[in-house]
Amino acid sequence: MMRNLLLTLRFSGRDFHGWQIQENAVTVQEVFQNALYEIIHERPDIKGCSRTDAGVHANMYCVSMHIAHPIADDHLMMALNRYLPPTVAVTGVREVPDDFHARYSCTGKEYVYKIWNSRVRDPFLDGYALHYRYEMDDLMLQRAADAFVGTHDYSSFCTLDKRERGDLTRSVRCFHIERAGALVTFTVAADGFLYNMVRIMVGTLLSVNNGRIKADAIGSIIERRDRAAAGPTAPPHGLYLNRVFYDL
Repeated sequence: MMRNLLLTLRFSGRDFHGWQIQENAVTVQEVFQNALYEIIHERPDIKGCSRTDAGVHANMYCVSMHIAHPIADDHLMMALNRYLPPTVAVTGVREVPDDFHARYSCTGKEYVYKIWNSRVRDPFLDGYALHYRYEMDDLMLQRAADAFVGTHDYSSFCTLDKRERGDLTRSVRCFHIERAGALVTFTVAADGFLYNMVRIMVGTLLSVNNGRIKADAIGSIIERRDRAAAGPTAPPHGLYLNRVFYDL
């Protein structure tokens, strides 16, 4: 009997070229499918919850797939973790309704972006947080980030390519900036995200911090719907897909 399974993963993106299978590049989907084949000896159609770029990490990434193999959910989780590399771990497996889809059933996502704000780099965060050596005005940045919250056309905060077409309106539910010593974490949740949206938001806020963009300009940048009006795209290695939301 065919079952539809939802699997949750965590992975370090440092050694991968994103999630989706690519020619001449190692991806998370590739090593996941290879591990799965070792267990059930077939390659089912895997549905990932989102794209992730090279170097981007995930505290929670979700995939769904239909399989007929009778292996128990917990046994599948443990077997996958035996064959997966140390940089990828399956944290849960459960059966879901037949029409569930990891991407299209998603009601929202939360990302975090980590910045090591110190004159001296932390070797243990190399590849896992952006090293930013200049002083940061956390309160000013939070006031600027508040303008992101709401339902808007985020064309100014999207890298347009063949993957982004149609309605570019999204609803940002919250944008919080928190500091723990030198580690500054930007957390943003929305019903969905455009390509590079969070990284452009972060890059724009860093431009606000260094005075290249005015602190009260975020609203007008959104209204312009022009990528050139926003700041640069922040590097990928500070970005984490943190949570994925479903009505289950």
